[in-house]
Amino acid sequence: MLTKVVDLRSDTVTKPSEAMRAAMAAAVVDDDVLGADPTAQRFETEMAALMGKEAALFVPSGTMANLVSVLVHCDVRGSEVILGDNSHIHVYENGGISTIGGVHPKTVRNNPDGTMDVDKIVAAIRHRDGALYYPTTRLICLENTHANCGGKCLSVEYTDEVGEIAKSHGLKLHIDGARIFNASVALGVPVHRLVKAADSVSVCLSKGLGAPIGSVIVGTKAFIDKAKIFRKTLGGGMRQVGIVCAAAYVAVRDNVGKLADDHRKAKALAEGLKKIKQFTVDPASIETNMVFFDIVDPRISPDELCQFLEQRNVLAMPASSKSVRFVLHYQISDSDVQYALTYVEKAVEELLKGGPKFEHLTNGATKNSYGH
Repeated sequence: MLTKVVDLRSDTVTKPSEAMRAAMAAAVVDDDVLGADPTAQRFETEMAALMGKEAALFVPSGTMANLVSVLVHCDVRGSEVILGDNSHIHVYENGGISTIGGVHPKTVRNNPDGTMDVDKIVAAIRHRDGALYYPTTRLICLENTHANCGGKCLSVEYTDEVGEIAKSHGLKLHIDGARIFNASVALGVPVHRLVKAADSVSVCLSKGLGAPIGSVIVGTKAFIDKAKIFRKTLGGGMRQVGIVCAAAYVAVRDNVGKLADDHRKAKALAEGLKKIKQFTVDPASIETNMVFFDIVDPRISPDELCQFLEQRNVLAMPASSKSVRFVLHYQISDSDVQYALTYVEKAVEELLKGGPKFEHLTNGATKNSYGH
């Protein structure tokens, strides 16, 4: 009977370490909505310093972090934000900037490396003379690493250039930095330097860093003061939040140093997948902890492959109608990578023989509902 589970659905699936659990149990807490939780205050202060910004705010999720940030920058309804057509904010956050904030998205095509062409960003900025007819551009959003582009890193040079464009046009720059520490480690650039050009950054603590809950927003003190109001409006004001901030503190302290190993294991996984002729994957394109591969044999579908793997306790999610995504994290070992590769090979063999057909996914995804 199989008992081992190799969970490659996302880096959000990690379980709290013993050190995190101990920190949570020992955390000194108070009412954070009243501004009195000392553990939350310490964590926010340290995150702001680490990111090179004046202040920080803990929020329950990355989606809320991005939404709050956009709402602060675009506090006049009918504002417009320029962002990638394949960005997380645009694709996977339920259209919240529009439905809740009244903010209009102006999409620019994402390149395979996660960037948007600079000239296209400039062209998307509305001229003030058209204010009678058009939304008013107030914000540009970048995503680093860019999840839908395979975990690609945006360089500090590119980010600085977009920051200069924003500044010269009187706009703000927000970075969805859900996995910004992965980018920092992969590029060898200190995280504060990587986001220097940004007016605000959201940092997910429960993805690559492995905390159980939460994200932080960083920016100026004035920005964070406004963000607190929107957090409360959206229901994100929590009470003794120091309990989860304590775990997040341990995650940052202990797990940033493990990200390079996640990246190494992702490349090793890609190298193994490359040997399977029914797949296409370029190991040289793997920059961080995400591996996307295409299935080129029409006899195998991503849904069926993931269902077969689930029966062998390897959990994964389809990325599209022709591709699958694996995400590495610090609770995946080298032996787990080899275990997964073994059963991927077995899955291909069985499916090519006309093996079992599956009706639906049960591991946290639904059929034809692709990952995020």
